[in-house]
Amino acid sequence: MEQGDKRAGQATYNELEMEQPASAEEAGVPPEGERDDARQNDAAGQGDGKPAEASAGAEPAGEERAETEELAAAKAQVAELEAKLAEMEHRYLRLYADFENFRRRTRQELEAAEKYRAQSLASDLLPVLDNFERALKIETENEQAKSILQGMEMVYRSLLDALKKEGVEAIEAVGKPFDPHLHQAVMQTDEDGYEPNTVVEELQKGYKLKDRILRPAMVKVSQ
Repeated sequence: MEQGDKRAGQATYNELEMEQPASAEEAGVPPEGERDDARQNDAAGQGDGKPAEASAGAEPAGEERAETEELAAAKAQVAELEAKLAEMEHRYLRLYADFENFRRRTRQELEAAEKYRAQSLASDLLPVLDNFERALKIETENEQAKSILQGMEMVYRSLLDALKKEGVEAIEAVGKPFDPHLHQAVMQTDEDGYEPNTVVEELQKGYKLKDRILRPAMVKVSQ
């Protein structure tokens, strides 16, 4: 009896020992940390699937196309601004040239006005000089008339000196080659002692103001 009880107890103990759960390593179950890493790797693996790849590839392509359109729009705007700048620069240069021409003309007009300021007065006095010259050619034996002529000659000389200070001078004519800019030929004649096309006689004096002709001299020219 005792031996049978011992065998029965030993069998029961062996069964309990077999039913006892094995450890995690013996059961082939990875530790807790390794199981978390595995789950993360599985999640990463699911994220690397084909649908995710397609979405990631489509998004950069759209951004690249948007950047290309923006770059093209920026280039078009730059070209438009450059064209406007070139037009404004052309207008500025044209206005500057017009202003320079206006300033040069104004300066020349002021210089001419200063240089020939006595032109109008001198032109008005030329007939007066002609009358003095004709009066001084009169010959008389009367002492009183001679005194008057002397006084007229003094006035005539003073008038010539005043005009000379302003640049008015008589044009030389007799014995000079005929110059159409200085002389006005009203007659031609054959005169001994003169070369052809030479002023023989002065019929009316000519005058010039500096380098401007107030009146050409009326002359007789040899043929």
